[in-house]
Amino acid sequence: MLEVRGVDVFYGEAQALRELDLEVGDGEIVCIVGPNGAGKTTLVQAIAGMLPVARGSVRVGGVEVAGQPAHLVCRTGVAIVPEGRRIFPGMSVADNLELGAYRAAARSAREESLAWVHELFPRLRERAGQLAGSLSGGEQQMLAIGRALMARPRLLLMDEPSLGLAPVIVDGVFDVIGEINRSGVSVLLVEQNVERALELASRGYVLSEGRIALSGASGELLADAELRRSVLGVS
Repeated sequence: MLEVRGVDVFYGEAQALRELDLEVGDGEIVCIVGPNGAGKTTLVQAIAGMLPVARGSVRVGGVEVAGQPAHLVCRTGVAIVPEGRRIFPGMSVADNLELGAYRAAARSAREESLAWVHELFPRLRERAGQLAGSLSGGEQQMLAIGRALMARPRLLLMDEPSLGLAPVIVDGVFDVIGEINRSGVSVLLVEQNVERALELASRGYVLSEGRIALSGASGELLADAELRRSVLGVS
């Protein structure tokens, strides 16, 4: 589904990603973990076309998207749940969801998609006419995920979906990610909650200083004591 090969990304003269390789198979959940400042959000934004790729290849379903603007990357079946949610607070919940279905392929399946989002997040149906900015943090994260699903993605990029949420809400978010994946959507998950991310994903990559420091099956990474201590800061 996703192949990233030899990708370099810069902010001006500063290099943020270096010769980065990773892949996400059809129907997989793969997580990216690592310390703050490692380049995790940069990676997600580069895949989504929100940051330019200086060198390397990004393929989605075999289609090269490196160098393409975000709206063209979206047409290949990619949707993003950005860090910080980035909903439109002055618009209603319903209107925020509508914005997710702007692609022609998504518009044609709008009713089906909306029914699925409401099934995953009944609270969004209840709050349909409410301003998005008046929602709780957990409800806003539900809305950000729902908006991405309205695009009918084949690959969902999720950047720190548990950030700032209460533990009970985090449990629900991770349950929904699993449900989304079981529906056939591949997921690339960037997550600060290392253990929960690795428990959910089949494989993981550890990003450090813009490079892949380690990769492997989630169980192997969870069992690596030195990794947990030195790279992830987990005792």
